[in-house]
Amino acid sequence: MSKIINTANRLLVGTMLLTCPFLASSEESKETLFNGTFSGSLEMASDYVFRGESETADGDIPAIKGSFTWTHEDGVYAGVFGATNKFESSPDIRAVLAPYIGKFGTFGDTDISYNVFVFHYTYPGVENMDYTELWMEVAKDFGPVNMKLEITPTLNDWFGVEGWSGVNYAIHPSTTFDNGIKVSGSVGYQELSGEGAEGWTHWNLGMSKNLYGLNVDVRYHDSDVDSSHKVYGSEEGQKIFDQRFVFSVSKSF
Repeated sequence: MSKIINTANRLLVGTMLLTCPFLASSEESKETLFNGTFSGSLEMASDYVFRGESETADGDIPAIKGSFTWTHEDGVYAGVFGATNKFESSPDIRAVLAPYIGKFGTFGDTDISYNVFVFHYTYPGVENMDYTELWMEVAKDFGPVNMKLEITPTLNDWFGVEGWSGVNYAIHPSTTFDNGIKVSGSVGYQELSGEGAEGWTHWNLGMSKNLYGLNVDVRYHDSDVDSSHKVYGSEEGQKIFDQRFVFSVSKSF
């Protein structure tokens, strides 16, 4: 019961932060520099789940995420992402900070869009765990449904583990109804290669809606990690891959 109350309190505080006056609307906060504009986002959630894994030790700490991005008029962008982070196996980790740079656009005159960016994960205060991924996404509308394909390989050792590399393959469908409710999800496989490594399948499904300038999202997450998994088969590992519902409130500015 206390955990539920703590989560509710965190979400209440997060909602208050998201509605503060300094988070103006996107139209009010557009500043131009070198033919580009700035944007950002802030999110408070009951957990931070990434590819089926809780990044906050099963909701043990508040899940807070934010980003700040400069976007050029021709689709080139750069920015930084930050979030609270906690791994029981690495107690010194308290946050992840990730600079990124990329390019989005469409293929010629087609309605197929792309987004390619380099994302570098850093863990302040911890050595030899930083790593980099190359995100490659293409998307196309099929009637009311948008389908996005993601292929994301690591560019160096995964979490700094010598000889380990990974590729995440995922499909992200979504659709938005006339009432503004968006239903979205993903099904993916995180391939992990190297001595003693093993990949896993992950998926999520949820709905979101903009309410009073805030984006409210409720989402179910799960994976196929069980006791036989080479990397996360321990009781502690299975706990962070348990099925869970995540409630989040976010604001873009």
